[in-house]
This record gives sequence, structure tokens and C-alpha cells, in this order.
Amino acid sequence: MATAPQTETASAVGTISQILANFADELTYDDIPADVRERAKYLILDAVGIAMASTCYPFSDAILAGIQAVGEPGNLPVIGMKERLGMRDSVLMNGALVHGLDYDDTHMESVVHATAVTMPAALVVAAREGASGRDLLTAYIVGMEAAIRIGEAPKVGFHQRGYHATGVVGHFASSLVAGKLLGLDATQLAVAQGIAGSTAMASMEFVEDGAWNKRIHPGWAGVAGIMAAGQAKHGFVAPSRPYEGRYGIFKTHLADLDRDADYDAVTDRLGKRWAVVESAIKPYPSCHFTHAIADSALALRERHGIEADNIARVRALIPEDTVPVIAEPVANKKRPASDYDAKFSTHFITAACFERGKFGLAELEDEALNDPAILALADKVEFEIDPKSEFPRYFSGGMVVTTKDGGEFVHHERINRGAGERALSGEEIVNKFTDNALMAATADKAAAVKELVLDLDGSDAKILAEGLAAD
Repeated sequence: MATAPQTETASAVGTISQILANFADELTYDDIPADVRERAKYLILDAVGIAMASTCYPFSDAILAGIQAVGEPGNLPVIGMKERLGMRDSVLMNGALVHGLDYDDTHMESVVHATAVTMPAALVVAAREGASGRDLLTAYIVGMEAAIRIGEAPKVGFHQRGYHATGVVGHFASSLVAGKLLGLDATQLAVAQGIAGSTAMASMEFVEDGAWNKRIHPGWAGVAGIMAAGQAKHGFVAPSRPYEGRYGIFKTHLADLDRDADYDAVTDRLGKRWAVVESAIKPYPSCHFTHAIADSALALRERHGIEADNIARVRALIPEDTVPVIAEPVANKKRPASDYDAKFSTHFITAACFERGKFGLAELEDEALNDPAILALADKVEFEIDPKSEFPRYFSGGMVVTTKDGGEFVHHERINRGAGERALSGEEIVNKFTDNALMAATADKAAAVKELVLDLDGSDAKILAEGLAAD
């Protein structure tokens, strides 16, 4: 089996942007192991199903209307919609749809939703350029490797400093995706990253009140990456060290946390270790940090028959680094202001799991958000730091429940479901895709979309993009 072009660490052979550019320039479809290509297609399928489901929610109409109010006419399709948009607008919209329900894949150590950035950029640019499905898949994998690895270097530092890592790393990854599909050479691909370094920013302020900003971070990153690639192709002069420079992304965004960053993580074993296959597909439509909590609550409920009205106290055990995102401020978490707020609430998700026996999209509707029984139980939930956490390798978590009759029940999830050795199977991913797609399409349409995606390397990008649009 052919292997991908080999590189050493940045300190040995050049700047990070040069090494990533060389990798992107040289990588071919045949260089990518067959199992990596196959897993990549399932990641794309998962993303497409989520995008289709997102079209059923008000945020999708609002984002589309905002785009159309200032955008120009275009002819490129949008997943699950009938509208046609220009290239950059289509990438923005598709990114919002993939990430809008916070149900898309996450890489554990980088805490990056890489597909939400790289797939829309690859799909739309490839369709516009008349590229093959193989070219699309190759560019997508280039972007996945870049996004995940750039996110790994700070060791969760982006989040600790208040940045949404996906919205930061996505600018760089999308510049490589678009650049590869637009035919940039290695020198131009390095320049594109230099340009992207000036636009890479995404605030985490949305966690304070359940705002919608996070939904558009991946699409904005895609738009910025395409712009960077276009400028690089036509001679723009950009900084050569956008990552490790004195004012590079790591030093500016991490500040004092830069001392802990591992710059070499971006390029180490590039082409040997395939980070794309490490992305975890979510079993729940909520922040991935909360999944071990949801599984723990459901396991205790099922195994011990714990009834919500018999619970006196719940101690949710979570990784220390996740506290600002999913457990504080406590008042907000106990009374989420919106469905998006609830996705980041340890207290609400725990209570909903015990009260409803599940946690899906229905548990994020207004009826659930205002359910007196769920809210009463949320008041009994406290969080503690998980002493057995393996974060960020895994999003570990656990729970200790004390019942009114004096019982105490404990459960712990070392590896969150969907990650590592607990990765969802191809069949489970197809089932999740089908459930999501059927919210917006007929069974025949969902089946046709599934076949198109899983055979994308035997087709071309335009056929795929057209097939993903609403009939």
C-alpha cells in the first residue's frame, strides 16, 4: 500500500506552514490508505445528515436570509435546501448547517470540529472547479489533518483563553483545502496560511448566554480560507511564520499558555499518523464534553432503576478544563436560556437524561427546556472535578447519585462513547445519518444521498453537490 509523503518536525526542516504546504501539495488520493479514505466518507455522511436535519430549525432560515440580504446571486447548491448561492455564501451556509446542531464530529485532543470546516469548503470549491470525487476527498483529508494538528498544539489552550478552536484553526485548514483544489503550488499554499493567520479568531462568548455565533464559525473560517487561497494564487505577500512567529497565532492567542504548547505536534508524523480517523462521531446533540455525563446518567437510570423523583443529589464528575464551558456560571447552566445554552449544560443534560431516559434533539425543544420536573432535578445537580479524568485524550466523566432512601450509585466513563476504541461503527453512523436525514427528506432521498456520499470517490464533486440539495 502506498504511503503519504513523509515529513519531519518543523524545527528540523522548515516553518510549520511550509511543511503543511508541502504535504498538501504532494498528497494524492492513492497515498491515502484505503481504511482512512473509507472512514473519511463516513465522517462526511454524518455531517451531511446533520446538515439536512438543521434545515428544520429556525436558525437555518435566519442565517440564509442574512446571507441573501447581502450576497450576490449564485448557482451552487446548499445541502438540504433548494436555494442557490455563490461559492463563499454556499460554504458559509453549509458550514452553519453542519455545525448548527452541535452534533458533528469532534477530535478529542484538539477539541476541533474539523469536518464542519473542511467538508463545506471541499464540497463547494470542488463542485465549482469541476473536480473529481477523489480530488474532493483528498482535499478534505488534507484539511482534516491540518485542522486537527493545529488544534492539538495548544493542548486545549485556545479554549482556556476564550477562543473556539474550530473557528481559529479552520481558517488555516480551509486555505489548504481551497488552495489544493484551486491548483496552488507549495509556495502559494504556504502564503495562503500566512494570510489566514490574520483572520483566525472565534470568541467563546456565546457560552455566556446561548448565542448563535458558534454556528457560523466553521463557515466563516471556510470563507476566509477561500479568500486566502485566492489571494495567494495571484501573488499576495504574506507573513511566513503565521503559527510560530513572534506575533503568530500561538503566541497571540495563547499568551502565557504558549509556554505549554507543542509546536511540533502540528507536523509530527504527518503522513504516517492519520488524525482524521481519530475524530469521534457524536451519539448526542450536545457539547462533546457532556457525553460521558449523559452516558453515566442513562447507565445509572437503566441499571439501578433510579427514578428522577427519588434523587436527592447528583454529583457530576467532569474534567477540570471543561468547567468554564459546561458547568459555569451555575445559574445559567441550571436554567438554560435556549436550546444552544442547554447543549453546554451539565446540570440540564443530567436532569433530562434521568427524567426522559434519553437525550436527543427532542430534549432541546422549548417544551423540555421549560419542563418543571427537569428544572427541579437540575437544581440538585452539582459538579466536581473528575479525579480519574483522561482529558483531553478522552472526554472522561462520571456521576455519583444519592437517592432519597439513602442509596448511593456510581458510574464512570473513562472513554466517551464514539471515541477511540468505542468509535461508532459504520452501521451506527448510517443509522444516525438516516434518523437525521429523515427529519427533512423522504426515505428514498435519504437512501440516495447515502449512496452518493459513500461512493463519492467514484463520482464527481458536482454530481455529489447537486444530489445533496433538496429536490
